[in-house]
Amino acid sequence: MTKDVIALTPKMPDTWALLAGLYAGGPGLTVDTGDDGAVVQLCAADGRPLVSLEAPLLVQVPGEAERLLGDQVAPPGLPFWWTEARASTAAPEAEPLAGSVAGRLTMLLGGATWPPGAATTDVVPVAPRSEVSARPVSGGAHPTVDVLTDSTAVVMCDRPLVALTAWLSHILRAAVESRRALQIVTPPGVRLSLPLRTALTGAPNRWVVKDPDCGYYDGLSGAVLRWQDGTFAPARDASGGAVVAEAFGAAPASSEWQLIVAFRTVHNADENLVLGRALEAAWGALTGAAPAGWGTAEPINLPWSTRQLTDLARDRAPEPTHFLAVGDPDRPALAGLRVTRAEGGVGADATLTLGYGADESVPLDAIEALATTLAGAHGLTDMFVSLRRGRRDLAVPAWFEAPPIPVSYTLGAQGVRAAGLAHARRPPLSLRPVQLGPDAAPSLHYVLGDGGDARTWASLEHLMTHLNPPPAP
Repeated sequence: MTKDVIALTPKMPDTWALLAGLYAGGPGLTVDTGDDGAVVQLCAADGRPLVSLEAPLLVQVPGEAERLLGDQVAPPGLPFWWTEARASTAAPEAEPLAGSVAGRLTMLLGGATWPPGAATTDVVPVAPRSEVSARPVSGGAHPTVDVLTDSTAVVMCDRPLVALTAWLSHILRAAVESRRALQIVTPPGVRLSLPLRTALTGAPNRWVVKDPDCGYYDGLSGAVLRWQDGTFAPARDASGGAVVAEAFGAAPASSEWQLIVAFRTVHNADENLVLGRALEAAWGALTGAAPAGWGTAEPINLPWSTRQLTDLARDRAPEPTHFLAVGDPDRPALAGLRVTRAEGGVGADATLTLGYGADESVPLDAIEALATTLAGAHGLTDMFVSLRRGRRDLAVPAWFEAPPIPVSYTLGAQGVRAAGLAHARRPPLSLRPVQLGPDAAPSLHYVLGDGGDARTWASLEHLMTHLNPPPAP
């Protein structure tokens, strides 16, 4: 397992500051690089990797340090530089060495470190161990992968909130390319950020939680896990069924809510295309403000800009591009946006999740107006809105959370044409849709409920079967 120490500095860590940090272990250590130079690794003279230092990241978005690190650290004013040092627990010297690296950076540049009290400026002696010759894993793997087998890349993390950082994104891409699973192992009590939870969706990727009673369990499904043939896999009972950990079912009652708005838009692929405007419109309709920032990993570090977002998508085309967006700290909101080529242009799939406390009202009355806006001005294909009990801060705990309950479904003009207006307006249900837009190209908005009755899942299933009947045999 690794220990992370993060330096938050008002000035960029330049070459001299980094050299001062890297000398925290004295002149006997060696320096290696990985991830195309984005990671500097401090190694013992015998080759043991001790500390991995990530490339500094300029954070220009308010609230990101507090969202990811909690209120234990007071970051410098915006903008500030975020530098992560990851220490391997395979060597007892590594954790104090990471603290000394971060402490030297903040001594020279100002700022703060996380966790509090980890920073020092001590020289940490590293005892040689001639009988050990450990090098970073081969095969192009990221140097902070803890265990690499033929089927799985295992990363061990110990921090209150594990986020979809740049280095974890790289490991996930490398795992996909090498046909491996990514499995993140954490102690109990750890939470995932919503973007990381989304990235881990679907086996064989897993969030593996240590548990004193059962050993390990899947933090997203609750299945008890065992290390088998180089990977964590579900344990089975005598009848061959999966076993659910008791800790997974011990969820406290929640009085907080999460509103989930998922929609797809399609745009003409021309030089005037600007991506992100549909997401911006949804954000404004539900919060009264635009997103605060965007990026491709966490911390989300760039001020919101649809033009910059579009430029990056153009640079990466024809490959798909995944973006993240975050809102103002006072209104927790996170979104994922995936841009791909689509028939007839460029497709953008967005999922916006907003958090609400027990004393806050969820703006369900704004959904129809949002559907009208997206259908009329942003090429809406469809939109699905749901509501669930969940943490206001949108963090994902390692216990059972009830699935979301449907609120509404909107079918864009193209889908209405494909289904036939008369057919789409008369589903085999008591509900009747609201027609949006002009008669020549109408969209239909179906209100399914208020998010309080799980039986609306059956209504949604009947509606989707009606709109998209299976082909005739």
